[in-house]
Amino acid sequence: MTLREFDQDDHVDAAMVRVEEDAHALSSCDVVFCCVKSGATAEAAKILANVLKPETVVVSLPNGLRNPEILRAALPRNPVLAAVVDFNIIVGEGAVFHRTTSGPLIIETRRGGQDRPWVDALRASELEVEEVRPIAPEQWTKLLVNLNNAVSALSGAPTRDMILSRRYRRVIAKLLDEALDVLREVGVRPAKFRGVPLRVMSFIMKLPTPIVRVIIRAQLRVDPEARASMWTDLERGRLTEVDFLNGEIVRLADEHRVAAPINRRIVELVHEAERAGAGSPRMSAETLLRSLEQES
Repeated sequence: MTLREFDQDDHVDAAMVRVEEDAHALSSCDVVFCCVKSGATAEAAKILANVLKPETVVVSLPNGLRNPEILRAALPRNPVLAAVVDFNIIVGEGAVFHRTTSGPLIIETRRGGQDRPWVDALRASELEVEEVRPIAPEQWTKLLVNLNNAVSALSGAPTRDMILSRRYRRVIAKLLDEALDVLREVGVRPAKFRGVPLRVMSFIMKLPTPIVRVIIRAQLRVDPEARASMWTDLERGRLTEVDFLNGEIVRLADEHRVAAPINRRIVELVHEAERAGAGSPRMSAETLLRSLEQES
């Protein structure tokens, strides 16, 4: 196994890693990290319910908002803690796990300090960990930032190329602005992203690329190979998490009778690509803009 962080490799001795295919191997664990895709959380919860001992802590890492609720419903005897993975990982051939953006692991730990031993263990492994209460504003911010995953999936563009393309940024800004309008209407207040309000981030996306390049470099480190996992899902013929990201904005808008045509259309486009089964349709920014502007 190789753990790669930007241009630095850490080769892990196979003897240090225990790999099991039977979930009963988790029966003696004190802490379990649930890292499946959002669409698989319910199935994973059923499996865990049959093997975990009472009081084993379950940390929910999938994208979206609803996964901790799904786990809690199936695991009433286990503390379930919500977490936000604020960085990107891509998986390469030969067990290479490549971290391609900077950022912390954000966890809503419990009061009383009972989570201190395993949180300290994470930090001892040089993982940046932030503890927050409540975590909902951070979850909303991660979801809003992840609205660009659909653009990555449909375009096939690496994250850095997408960020440095003014036309692709226009697409992302349209999705973000609409989502922020929906959240404002229903009274949801997301956290800042790396200290910057998301309305300001949207404004930055509309600036000329040389200015954006300087701002992004100061705020976020992005590897040239960085891509959204939604792109990987399309390339491998798997269902994506679009319903848990852009689809969450559409659901919220429908519940409160607010319009969200742009995010609705991007969800439709991703589902069309899923059904086609041919990987990313590699849509140009111009094609995406035309499709979305017809809905706005």
